[in-house]
Amino acid sequence: MNIQPLCRSRLRAKAAGPRLRRGVGPCWRPEARWQWGTAGLAVLGFLAYQAMAAFDLHVSTNGNDSWSGELAVPSEDRSDGPFATLQRARDQIRRIKSAAGLPQGGVVVTVHGGTHELTSPLELGTEDSGAADALVVYRAAAGEEVRLTGGRRVTGFKPVTEPAVRERLDESARDTVRQADLRALGMTDYGAPGGGGLELFVNDKPMPLARWPNAGFVKISDILGKTPVDVRGTKGCVEGLFAIDSDRLGRWSAEKEAWVHGYWFWDWSDQRQRVKSIDIAKRTIAIEPPYHNYGYRKGQWFYAYNLLSEIDRPGEWYLDREAGILYLWPPGPIEQGRVVVSVLPTLIEMKDVAHTTFHGFVFEAARGTAVTITGGKSNRIERCILRNVGSAAASVSGGAGHGVVSCEVYQCGAGGLSLSGGNRITLTPAGHHAENNHIHDYGRWRPMYSAGIALNGVGNRAAHNLIHHAPHQAISFGGNDHLIEFNEIHNVCFESNDAGAIYSGRDWTMRGTVIRHNYLHDITGFEGRGCVGVYLDDMYCGTEIVGNVFWRVTSAAFIGGGRDCRIENNIFVDCAPAVHVDARAMGWAKYHADEWVKEGREKGTLSGIRYTQAPYSDRYPKLPTILDEDPWAPRGNVIARNICVGGRWDDIESKARPLITFEDNLLDADPLFVDAARGNFELKPESPAWKLGFRRIPIEKIGPDR
Repeated sequence: MNIQPLCRSRLRAKAAGPRLRRGVGPCWRPEARWQWGTAGLAVLGFLAYQAMAAFDLHVSTNGNDSWSGELAVPSEDRSDGPFATLQRARDQIRRIKSAAGLPQGGVVVTVHGGTHELTSPLELGTEDSGAADALVVYRAAAGEEVRLTGGRRVTGFKPVTEPAVRERLDESARDTVRQADLRALGMTDYGAPGGGGLELFVNDKPMPLARWPNAGFVKISDILGKTPVDVRGTKGCVEGLFAIDSDRLGRWSAEKEAWVHGYWFWDWSDQRQRVKSIDIAKRTIAIEPPYHNYGYRKGQWFYAYNLLSEIDRPGEWYLDREAGILYLWPPGPIEQGRVVVSVLPTLIEMKDVAHTTFHGFVFEAARGTAVTITGGKSNRIERCILRNVGSAAASVSGGAGHGVVSCEVYQCGAGGLSLSGGNRITLTPAGHHAENNHIHDYGRWRPMYSAGIALNGVGNRAAHNLIHHAPHQAISFGGNDHLIEFNEIHNVCFESNDAGAIYSGRDWTMRGTVIRHNYLHDITGFEGRGCVGVYLDDMYCGTEIVGNVFWRVTSAAFIGGGRDCRIENNIFVDCAPAVHVDARAMGWAKYHADEWVKEGREKGTLSGIRYTQAPYSDRYPKLPTILDEDPWAPRGNVIARNICVGGRWDDIESKARPLITFEDNLLDADPLFVDAARGNFELKPESPAWKLGFRRIPIEKIGPDR
């Protein structure tokens, strides 16, 4: 079970597919990201689509929507050729289907290389569907990079000459910052600063909105609100009025629209808020109501942004929303840069569509989510790059059998992929899947609870993904019977504590999820103060954590007062602790459980679910009697046949320990790893773990397989 090769070199392309190249350094290093050839993404599947399709259409940047779309390039006399827009290709498919039905083998729309600036999202409905044996496929031309963008190029940059503006700029920036008139370029809708509003990208990288400090946070030195808050001894105040130990506020007196982003009370709850006023003499900041839900606390951290006066490094920018003037300290020669601002809210919207695939595209520069799928069945986003968007990369809601497969997702404002579907009343699975994806560097604007992959509903799957470098969760789930397997996760939750790389919480009826054969490593939380690998929060029940490898995870497997969970056949190396179980519903969280008990006894439901009736009584036989067996107690948990080396084995609350079944855990003996120093945790044939019934973990299958 060789872990290190998984990090460094195991992920190779199959002989028939495009080759992916990873850096040679340790997998946790940012420079070790895969280097994709976007043209190469379109190659795989080209021959298959070409062979199966009976009808082909073409879209090109040098096309014309008055042409037939049946030619890949314009004819010599320019009387015919490809379409100019995806919308025209969609409409042509509608005409074909209306006249003669869907052609045998379906339709392939080949979009040729270049940047396709969408003037509106491509909207697909039921009438745009394919069939199981006749797909509708939109694909990037083989060997060509095809960008579908919701952004617009910004040109006409010039030096800043207005004295009042130069005076506000940092002295180091006055002769380097350039300005451009967005109104003159036809752009007048900017949105609020932050996720969902206009963003700036230079050479495909998001530029930082001018902020202070440039990296990290500044801490609140004192809170000045009049209304106290006390949560189990953690004290703060309701009002957003606080002081800092810095003279920096003196620079902001002329700012038109200053904002702050902070973790105001808890390490896991952030919020962006507009500044109401600043008292330079007292070094205080007052927040525009409404205030943060939990209040404000001394010692918590924040940064200020959207400040013209804080442009003091290459890449920082600011937009004067009143005048429409964009200010940028170029990260390189502006004449050679590709400067883009996001304009469209989304790129692809699919509603009640079936059997339609998007293959090989680069989706970028939307203010919201790049691709949304609602209802329908068996749609796929495959071999695409989804990046530089203000919200998530792709969202699936309802329907059945949709997949996001073999994509790279990064630099999203919120999470990566959200898959929701299935019926929790009937426990009917949706069968949505996120497989073989590389998801990293997300949560730029909404860092908390924006997962790389979010599963909700019933019967969805996240498998063979690589997820890393994110401020909070890698995978979140809610609902029933999900499968989370063969994923590699590292360096997440780096901006939060009391958080989990794989996380769910607070429902007795959400059961049946299996978390198996994943590899989690180097997860230690904000400022190294601790985080959780798999976090079953607030009495979450009926989940299996089986056959995973945890290496250098502060708190690896965590049961927060729940019941009927299994922590089995895992390897824990240098985790502190490896396992945690508490009895919070018998203590500080009793009020949550009291609400559920009351609902169950008065209404016969838990969270609206008829838990004593089929299908729940059949699927989860321990659930119907939960109110008869001291429901506040964490009963039914099993911790069996695990291996723990280094770190600390457990952190078990005294009330919980007698209720747990411990079986055959290898704690005090050398498990005889093949080469632990090099991250090879394969067990030697003579390992004592085999005699305890330990089952081999198929580590060679973990992570994406191209």
